[in-house]
Amino acid sequence: MNEIVPFTDNYHDLSNEGGFQFEFVCERCGNGYRSPFQPDMIAKGRGLLRAVGSLTGGAVERLGWATDHLDRSTNSPAKDKALREAVDAVRPQFRQCRACGDWVCDEVCWNHEIGQCLTDAPMVVDELARAQAAAQVEQINERVREVNWTDELDLATRARVACPSGHAVDGGKFCPECGESLRPVGNECATCGSEVSPTAKFCPECGTPRS
Repeated sequence: MNEIVPFTDNYHDLSNEGGFQFEFVCERCGNGYRSPFQPDMIAKGRGLLRAVGSLTGGAVERLGWATDHLDRSTNSPAKDKALREAVDAVRPQFRQCRACGDWVCDEVCWNHEIGQCLTDAPMVVDELARAQAAAQVEQINERVREVNWTDELDLATRARVACPSGHAVDGGKFCPECGESLRPVGNECATCGSEVSPTAKFCPECGTPRS
């Protein structure tokens, strides 16, 4: 009877025509380990058959390609053995959580005190620090909302982000680059410079008629 080969669901097959290698990853954080590369001695023999066949031709060369195709189309005993050895090699680096069934890395994602992964049994100190940080941010937002940030802002005048010449501005009455006025075009008195309503016929500050 063939031996049953144990395996997990958190690995990737990196094997190639030269040998076998497998990569196992933590299902929580994504960290992983690769098993040592195991050369496939049978593959070396097939390669030798093809090399000899390329010189002599005929049945020897065909035999080399045929055995290669057969082995790559099925799970060979050599590959099963390599997978079993790879699982045994990386097993100390992983724990399987009985709560969720995930395979997680022992170093980062396992709660040794509880005996479960950190997803099902988070570390109390980590959760406390996370809750404290979240509360601190929430309290900062609340305190900032209590401050009146509009006292010095001219809320009645249309804000402009560029002067008439195209320079970027961040407020004020004149452009810091070219000195052009940032008041809306046509809304200032030609005599005193005071802002005048577009519908007014005279300046309310100096009485100059609007042109």
